[in-house]
Amino acid sequence: MKAELLAPAGSYDKFLTALHFGADAVYLGGKQFSLRTFADNFTEEELETAVKTAKKLGKKVYAAANIFARNGDFKELESYFRRLESIGVDAAIVSDPGAVYFAKQVAPKLSLHLSTQANTTNKYAVKFWKETGVDRVILARELSIAEIAEIHSFVPDIELEAFVHGAMCISYSGRCLLSDYLDGRSSNRGACVQSCRWRYEVRALNATNGESEWLPIGEDERGTYIFNSKDLKMLAHLEALERAGVTSFKIEGRMKSGYYLATVVNAYRRYMDGGELSKSEALLETVAHREYTEAYAFGENRETVHYSHSQSKGDCTYIADVLAYQEGVATVEMRNRFYQGDILEILSPTASDGKAFKVREIFTENGEKTDDAKLVRHKYRISCPYEVAAGDYLRKRTKNGGEA
Repeated sequence: MKAELLAPAGSYDKFLTALHFGADAVYLGGKQFSLRTFADNFTEEELETAVKTAKKLGKKVYAAANIFARNGDFKELESYFRRLESIGVDAAIVSDPGAVYFAKQVAPKLSLHLSTQANTTNKYAVKFWKETGVDRVILARELSIAEIAEIHSFVPDIELEAFVHGAMCISYSGRCLLSDYLDGRSSNRGACVQSCRWRYEVRALNATNGESEWLPIGEDERGTYIFNSKDLKMLAHLEALERAGVTSFKIEGRMKSGYYLATVVNAYRRYMDGGELSKSEALLETVAHREYTEAYAFGENRETVHYSHSQSKGDCTYIADVLAYQEGVATVEMRNRFYQGDILEILSPTASDGKAFKVREIFTENGEKTDDAKLVRHKYRISCPYEVAAGDYLRKRTKNGGEA
């Protein structure tokens, strides 16, 4: 497939993970103006380093500045847009019409991508944004493949980006007031607390005695999640999206772990490069996720709410980050406890991916032999018959599901 695989990065380490596992481009945010303020995000120095690193590899970097701006934001937005232009960011992601207009004035060479937050749901809106100077529109998640094809036919000379995997919002592409109302943190300013994922109950006032009492909403024994969307998965329909005119396949998840990111990018990259669909589908089952949905890809869908606990466990437990490999020995940083005799599996963009091996010996950083790697984030050396590299991961298959 010729379409771009676009991955999220909530930190510089995750940026490197996305590139390591085959992303063509990465989207990220600085310390301001991004709709993921709870992510680590990038300092100016990290952002510049990321751009240089990506360019050396022939990859791209898109920087989010997609808050809905207030008057007081524009003084700092001016310097930010000019900074993005000067360091060579491939595009800024914006949603506010004022920010689009302003960016064209102060940083005219900076390419602009219109955020999904702008809720672009029709061909006339896309044509408007094209004539305004936007180079790419990130379409609302609510569009069907047929609607996307119609947009592309109507405005063929603009790039179209579509989400293909990850968390869905209960509101139109993120336009939500629930977080602000319940917790005072605005999702439209990047501070969403994901209150749609909370468990909900109802209280009623008894008019007779003046007392209030809980009235359970009977979904099941696990609780009530009436606003909790399923996770999007469009892996099996990438060809249809590309035929419809989509030029960039976007993965959601700047708040997700590096292990989650590696797994999802690896699954999509392998399938896009000609791998078996079934193998990539199986890979996506190894990390924590909500029940999957194709959302509105084929029209109206009333089955997009996840009526159970907020996150389903995957088939694997994340065990360790690979730091180095030499002469059959892997140096790893432990994330979840493992023991001598455990069977571990490799997550890698190379031919070693999916290979399993038995842990025969474990040595601490000081060279002491142990049968129990129990110290989180400590370094251990283990024998590994398959070649691995820094940036790869180790995981363990678990009967009842693991942790991402």
